[in-house]
Amino acid sequence: MKYVKLNNGVEMPAVGLGVFTFSPEDAEKAVESALKSGYHLIDTANSYVNERATGRGIKNSGIKRENVFISSKLWPSEYENENAVNETLARLGIEYIDLLFLHQPSGNYLNGYKMIERAVKDGKVRAIGLSNFEGEYFDDILNHCEIKPQVMQVECHPYYPQVELREKQLLPNDIKLMSWFPLGHGDKSLVNEPVIVKLAEKYGKSPAQIILHWHTQMDFIVIPGSRSPEHIKENIDIFDFELTDAEMAEIANINKNERFYYRDPENLKSWVNLKPQWEEE
Repeated sequence: MKYVKLNNGVEMPAVGLGVFTFSPEDAEKAVESALKSGYHLIDTANSYVNERATGRGIKNSGIKRENVFISSKLWPSEYENENAVNETLARLGIEYIDLLFLHQPSGNYLNGYKMIERAVKDGKVRAIGLSNFEGEYFDDILNHCEIKPQVMQVECHPYYPQVELREKQLLPNDIKLMSWFPLGHGDKSLVNEPVIVKLAEKYGKSPAQIILHWHTQMDFIVIPGSRSPEHIKENIDIFDFELTDAEMAEIANINKNERFYYRDPENLKSWVNLKPQWEEE
């Protein structure tokens, strides 16, 4: 497994399992399967409504807590809930979170960030993340924070490698990029790109494995989601080859600067009033 060092010295696995859209039952099974297959990073969120199930999957795996890097995200409706961090810990069934994000730049996110900063000082959180805080939102956090964030989680893949964000905001502040939609979220065009298919044939890998390896070779953290034990194992079997500089340049040439997901500004405003229904677990 490859690890990346965050700007506060914490080491984080470069590949993990994301449980976005997973039912509690699926999350529990997938987390257990991933950890037993050699994963050490699990990513969930308040809004996924599967934190309790994620915690059960970790416990069921038999892997020691210190060998699992757990990340979760506070939803905007929790940014003014002073018990939000403790409640997240309780749902996960753990005493500390390795990486805690603000999930969206909605509502009183500055207060939410201050809560996470206090949790870091109290030993309840090891690193701070921002999810979807590109541009002005990132600058606002940086202008008001006491502890600089360690990770930015955003949509990222060869069609949209976040060049501007990385060059203008992340690299100057030594903040790592964590990719969501790393394979295009069900869109088959990326895995069918000729250069990706060619490299898959050359290295004896699947197109998905080539793309996931590209993320790690770009020094990104990547969290593909899968419910299939076979695909879970495949998604981490990406460290036995290295793409050449010329091959990385070929992949860079397919950058379309196009997202798969565009956030609706009205949704952004409304999310502060959307409370996750945790009792559904």
